[in-house]
Amino acid sequence: MWALVINPSSGSGKGLRVGRNVKEFLVEHSLEHEIIAGDCTSSVRRNLSSFLVKHPDCSGVFSVGGDGTAHEVMQVTTPLKVPLAVIPAGSGNDLVRALGWPLDDVSDYLDKIISTPCTSIDLGYAQGQWFGAVLSTGFDSLVNERANRLSWPRGVMKYNAAIAIELPRFRPRHYEIRLDEQVISTGAMLIAVANGSSYGSGMLVCPEATMMDGYFDVMILHPVSKWEFLKVFPRVFKGSHITHPAVQIVRSKTVRISADAVAYADGERLGPLPVSARCVPDAMRTWVA
Repeated sequence: MWALVINPSSGSGKGLRVGRNVKEFLVEHSLEHEIIAGDCTSSVRRNLSSFLVKHPDCSGVFSVGGDGTAHEVMQVTTPLKVPLAVIPAGSGNDLVRALGWPLDDVSDYLDKIISTPCTSIDLGYAQGQWFGAVLSTGFDSLVNERANRLSWPRGVMKYNAAIAIELPRFRPRHYEIRLDEQVISTGAMLIAVANGSSYGSGMLVCPEATMMDGYFDVMILHPVSKWEFLKVFPRVFKGSHITHPAVQIVRSKTVRISADAVAYADGERLGPLPVSARCVPDAMRTWVA
């Protein structure tokens, strides 16, 4: 028995189309399944929890949507050790990128899910929530705050518009960062606590991060001029920004960040700092390319 969670509005409607394809795949392979629906994220969580209580032998849960959808579903599946298959249908899909699967043709992915055993990956845990990709604070969190208030444009362009609005008024904050073996007290423009390598639709903020080593890669962007920031920022899509002298990356199993700022994880708002996070080895069962 499988559970199928579909976010029909993700990816400007891509979730509905991909969700139908996954359902057709399950039907074609004569796999018993149930679609888990709800009128809000809390009701989807509640309905999925009820389903898994009734079906403790559930083979796994398909999450069709973006990173936000997967973030909600993993809050239910992770404590129960139920395998989670993240099917890309959102605007970001960074968790799927970290797992190594293509974003367009998911046929090989679906075949592997039903034919091979799953494996385990690390997750981050912060403020009572699991996260798969990146926890961040600083400029990008302010951009997220702004983007969430914009009704237009949509998709990636919304994020670009939010950058244009926030950058002129942005000022670096002072952060206290407590790691396993050191405390860093510094001004910073952005801090990313990476379990996966990317966020924000493929920005390789910590290109060497892996989800199977029991550590976060913590990226600190120390203050630079706005002009320098605009020069460095595009390099994040190739991961080449890590050679810039203002970029510092430290590996740690635990992180506590204090400042007058807010934090996001997997694109979802965690709330004001301070925030404490720990990397939990083998927390989530899934399929890796």
